[in-house]
Amino acid sequence: MRIAIVEDEVRIREGLYKLLGKLGDEYEIAGEAADGLEGLELCRKEKPDLVITDVQMPNMDGLQMLQAIYDEDLDIKAIVLSAYSEFEYARTAMKLGVTEYLLKPVNIGDFSKALESIRHQIEEDKRKKPVAVGTLDQVMRDVLGGRMSSDEEVIDYLNRNYGITKDRNFVVLCDYLGSQYEKQFKKEQKELSSALSLYEGIDYIILDTEYRKSLIAVVYKYKSAADFERWIQYQLLHKLGGSSAMGFMECHGLSGLGSCIGDLFPFMDWNISFEEDVLISYPKITKVQTALCVYPQELEAGMKTAICANDHAREKELMEEFQDTFHDGKVYDPKEIKECFVRFIWSIIEIAKDVGNTGVGDLQQQKLLDSIMNAKLKSELSSVCDSILEMLKAKETESDAETLTVRRAKSMIHEFYHTGITLDEIAERLGITPEYLGTQFHKETGENFSTYIRNYRIGKAKELLVGTGMKLYEIAERVGYSDPKYFSKVFRDVTGKLPAEYRKSLK
Repeated sequence: MRIAIVEDEVRIREGLYKLLGKLGDEYEIAGEAADGLEGLELCRKEKPDLVITDVQMPNMDGLQMLQAIYDEDLDIKAIVLSAYSEFEYARTAMKLGVTEYLLKPVNIGDFSKALESIRHQIEEDKRKKPVAVGTLDQVMRDVLGGRMSSDEEVIDYLNRNYGITKDRNFVVLCDYLGSQYEKQFKKEQKELSSALSLYEGIDYIILDTEYRKSLIAVVYKYKSAADFERWIQYQLLHKLGGSSAMGFMECHGLSGLGSCIGDLFPFMDWNISFEEDVLISYPKITKVQTALCVYPQELEAGMKTAICANDHAREKELMEEFQDTFHDGKVYDPKEIKECFVRFIWSIIEIAKDVGNTGVGDLQQQKLLDSIMNAKLKSELSSVCDSILEMLKAKETESDAETLTVRRAKSMIHEFYHTGITLDEIAERLGITPEYLGTQFHKETGENFSTYIRNYRIGKAKELLVGTGMKLYEIAERVGYSDPKYFSKVFRDVTGKLPAEYRKSLK
């Protein structure tokens, strides 16, 4: 993908250049420019696939440059960079060709996702670029994707063949399937088409959009949008069975159709805020009144205790309680729900790391974060929770080479650790010498006896620090240390923190 950078601030321009180099070999810099005039000449000459531009620049600003690019029919995607104060203006002023808007300072994750989005669109363009005007399917794909303007040729074609005039109103339905898209989209397309065919007096076309993991139905002939919307809410959603999220929007004219899905799609995550399947109708959804979303701190504390105790049944129970927290009959903002999920999941990951859970290393945390923040279905959030529960089950498997003697020694440690049991006492109970037991224990576990029992006691101490309000001397005594000061020293040697500091950091 060939990219032009148009930015008047040298440091930002150089930063973008270096960042693109780090993100992958598939990005080639076609050139740089310091203002809109230079940028327009660069685009005319190099014809890049993408232009990244600032809004406010001398001589010609970014919006004027993109308008000129659009007027000259240059097939170039655009990412607009803007300060927060310019953002609403930039978003409303942009016309066809603008794909992504990013606020300064640029977030690396958002920037990477924007590039990936455009790469997918360019690939779709190459696969589905129509010859001349093309079929209705091709025209609607290009209009929705901002790749085709409503010029006279297109309007004449649509009017002659489908009775679609320039000022016709459209209804757009977005049927979001999420992670089930690849497996289910063909089946869902048939079911959606079959259901829509039962509604008299409409003409429509259904498009599959892999990038958005959705089916998009464009209804270009209908009598009443309000009646059609009610029918979708009370009949269509029931027929489709609730495995997807459904969005609804009416727009005016082909030019409005081009920006329609971009306006509707960001609000599809409101599906996770409702008890039952609800049609996400834009702009009505922007007026929904929400309740205060309170983070369930007590569930987090309970989950930490369950993890320390390795109690998987309790972990599952608490995870279900956590998810049910947001479905108590109130409506919460989906962004706040997602933020609670991130906080809860990350607290689990941190305590799991702390107690030595071996499954944490297999987690791709950035991917996990993206899965939560991009979720539009309750099932997507549940899937993240399931993956965390699976992670919590992971632990070191007991070595097949471990003898019965060592396993029995471990069992005694786990039962009597709080009494201050010693190697000599365990050896006596097993009828062997302490020297033999110590040698075998180290050989088979990789740890000497004293280290193993110390770490086991400290693990139990962590559980009590997190899950109870016991005083430090009580905890010391509970895990087998008669001297609280000595207990604090051992705890700091193992964890790097005093017990009080550890408790505070996790509270």
